[in-house]
Amino acid sequence: MQAVRFSTAPVLAAFLAAGLVILTACATTTRPSSFRTFLLPPKHGPVTPQEAPAEPPRLENDLYANETPLHGDTIPQIKRPTDAEFLIKKAEDRFAAGKRAFQDGKLDESRDEFNKAIEILLGAPENMPDRARVERRLEELADGIYRYDLDRLNAGQPADQIPPFDKAPRDTPPDLTFPVDPSLRSKVKEQIAATASQLPLEVNDAVLAYVSYYSSERGKRSLAAGIRRSGRYKDIIEKALREEGIPQELIFLSQAESAFLPRAVSVKACVGLWQFAQFRGVEYGLTQTSATEDRMDPVKASRAAARHLHDLYEHFGDWYLAMAAYDCGPGCVDRAIMRTGYADFFMLRKLNVLPKETANYVPTILGMIIVAKNAKDYGLELPPYDPPMEFDTIELQTPTHIALVADAVDRPVSELRELNPALLRSIAPAGYGLHVPKGTMDALERGFAVVPPNRRDTWRLHRVESGDTFAGLAKRYKSDTPTVTSANHDSLPEPGGWAAIPASYPGERVATRPSAKSALTARKKAGTATVRPNAARSTAPRSGAATRTTTTARRTTVARKSPVRPTTAKSNRASL
Repeated sequence: MQAVRFSTAPVLAAFLAAGLVILTACATTTRPSSFRTFLLPPKHGPVTPQEAPAEPPRLENDLYANETPLHGDTIPQIKRPTDAEFLIKKAEDRFAAGKRAFQDGKLDESRDEFNKAIEILLGAPENMPDRARVERRLEELADGIYRYDLDRLNAGQPADQIPPFDKAPRDTPPDLTFPVDPSLRSKVKEQIAATASQLPLEVNDAVLAYVSYYSSERGKRSLAAGIRRSGRYKDIIEKALREEGIPQELIFLSQAESAFLPRAVSVKACVGLWQFAQFRGVEYGLTQTSATEDRMDPVKASRAAARHLHDLYEHFGDWYLAMAAYDCGPGCVDRAIMRTGYADFFMLRKLNVLPKETANYVPTILGMIIVAKNAKDYGLELPPYDPPMEFDTIELQTPTHIALVADAVDRPVSELRELNPALLRSIAPAGYGLHVPKGTMDALERGFAVVPPNRRDTWRLHRVESGDTFAGLAKRYKSDTPTVTSANHDSLPEPGGWAAIPASYPGERVATRPSAKSALTARKKAGTATVRPNAARSTAPRSGAATRTTTTARRTTVARKSPVRPTTAKSNRASL
């Protein structure tokens, strides 16, 4: 039997061909695109739409199918603070920390924080953009720190202690012994002819002497300082003068009297911007109590001075005589006129029938006016005015501590005192019209809402911070936890709100507070008695004193244009 032989070559070739077809199909149809991309060499240039990978199919039960991207298509841009804003923010944080330490009685810590605030702004580079803004903020913080320094100096003083007074500048008049430049007369005449003034301006040797003085370096410094301070009260004074029909130039009368210091007190115990004696102040509605002194209130005193000048002009019919009478009193001027028969100020001055101080009073004011109205001609560099007093007024229903008000409006106590120079004590009495910084009434009412009305002279306020507890506040203010808890009705407000603290301010012990009389006696025994408008009484009135009259008698005198009786003479400067 012949054997059949099979050839395996064709079978093997067919098998290999089939395997190759299968492998090629898998490579072209089932391999993932990402895997292909990984194996294939990278292509150069942008990917065409045909080459871009297809979006994977979304599953039917996809839990995130309805969600939107967190930021959408774009991420919001956050404005980066400038270098100046960054430094100012750092300094303000340190200043705020200093205020908190001050309110806690940590005076050394507050000083360190205040110093850091100043150092941050002082370290600003010279070429920093917006450096002017940094310098403005530096001045504002320095002024605020100065006010807290004043508070620190007065920290611990009892409520009965009266703040210090300023010395009236007229107690040290300038010595005018130098000769007057002859060429000055013609110069001043030309200036007066070209100067608009509601007050008549006259040129003579006496006026020229004071023009020469106020154009000297010493006189210019004195005049410029007063003009700068006048900015605080300028609007108040000009309004009072305008409404009473008084020449606006007589604002310089206040410059001559007090250099615009509302707490100025003279050796004759005349007080305030307009240096009212006590009896004259009462005559025009300026009252005095153990806690308040209306003669130091810029608004009330300016109104009273304008009314007084109006009455004097109605009586004499001449502004120079009215000014002289403001200084020495209407009775003094009436007697001078009766003795000489001249109703002319400069003639009375020439005849030496007026007190020496009064004889120089009118020329002083005229010299100020002429130099100030022609400042460039005399080399007087007028300074910028101090910011005007801007305030709202609230009538207190109960006695209230001024530090409580300062906390409520977030201002230093010294700023509140500057707005209320007529307040002599730390506790304002009920019925007092308290001036607070303009725009802070809402903040004050929120603070008052926390403290019961009958506790506003003895309790404090605390701005709640995150993490505050009743126990912590009690320890901080040296009180006890149940008392603090009860004062706040068992619940602290949210951070930023006010909490009532049944604790006295530093130095205040209301229960053991001495009376005004005992406090004055103690100071006298110690040899450090302070001149006080209501307590001090001098027995040496000025020469040429004027008659003291009641309001009714004064009105009658003004109406009849008759001289005042010379029997009970007392001037506007008379002792209290």
